[in-house]
Amino acid sequence: MKRKLSLLLCAALTLSLLAGCGPKNTGNGSASGSDSTSQSTSQNTEDRTQVDFMVLSGPTGVGAAKLLSDNDAGTTLNDYNAEVVTENGQIQTALTSGEVDIAAIATNVAANLAAQSDGSIQMLAVNTLGVLYILDKNVGVTSLADLSGKTIYATGKGANPEYILNYLLTQNGVDPTTDVTIEWLTAEEVSAKMISSDSAVCMLPVPAATALMAKDSAVKQAISLSDAWDELGNGSLAMGCVVARTEFIEENPQAVADFLTEYEASINYMKDEANVDTASELVAQYKITPSAAIAAAAIPQCNLTFASGQEMKDLVEGYFSVLFQANPASIGGGMPYDSFYYGVA
Repeated sequence: MKRKLSLLLCAALTLSLLAGCGPKNTGNGSASGSDSTSQSTSQNTEDRTQVDFMVLSGPTGVGAAKLLSDNDAGTTLNDYNAEVVTENGQIQTALTSGEVDIAAIATNVAANLAAQSDGSIQMLAVNTLGVLYILDKNVGVTSLADLSGKTIYATGKGANPEYILNYLLTQNGVDPTTDVTIEWLTAEEVSAKMISSDSAVCMLPVPAATALMAKDSAVKQAISLSDAWDELGNGSLAMGCVVARTEFIEENPQAVADFLTEYEASINYMKDEANVDTASELVAQYKITPSAAIAAAAIPQCNLTFASGQEMKDLVEGYFSVLFQANPASIGGGMPYDSFYYGVA
């Protein structure tokens, strides 16, 4: 069924979660910056492992909002020192330097990082499926073939969006290196280009895509890239995941198990339609979207999911196999070893 974006959606999210170093028995920390002395202390912080946890503002960040709220209330099993960032590169740097323990990141970026760091990170769970759209402003694009000869403003260079777009263009007879011009920009820059143009085409994820349509009524949804991917019979787009440093996993197995339990519960809460009002307030509170109204419209479009263990591996490997055939460099030059997938024997 064709996915339709709500014209009420707004603002920018795009693909990650969590961060850190080692076990530290310190006070509560969170993205909200609230005073820990004013929070509930139903969990003794002396008994909770501190987990440096990094959240990407975008669809992958939405699922963590309830966990961050519970952490501020002192009711989580771990003590999460959370930070919200805007770029996958910030998370890569933090993981590589050991500044974060657990983080959400684009799946292909996770594979690249694992390959470059000799397996120093492992994937814990998939948290986000496809969220990408081609938007049209007075150009008349209705298919991927129509993009030939066009300039496409896009966000996500070096991460899943770049490789998904290139693959789908190629499969539809458009050479991404010669038949189109792709300008890689931030979501804010893409929106500015579209608004200032009389006619233009772009690729954005929700809710940045719907934010743009709310600002400029001439911008319309043209193509769901999830639909285009599904039509090729390649399985689901596994775009976002949660990873942890291997050293942290080995030193804190219980903290990792507790995180997965709490994170799955958070995702399930955030995607439950019955919780949309409260969930929207939480997403805005932690600056994952600029407002609760935007969040309320965006959450149903974020394709939140939770898959761990063998289910995670099966889901991601199907996606990675397509990326590998199209461009081995997109996932670090080769398919990840089983050891990359936490909980898979």
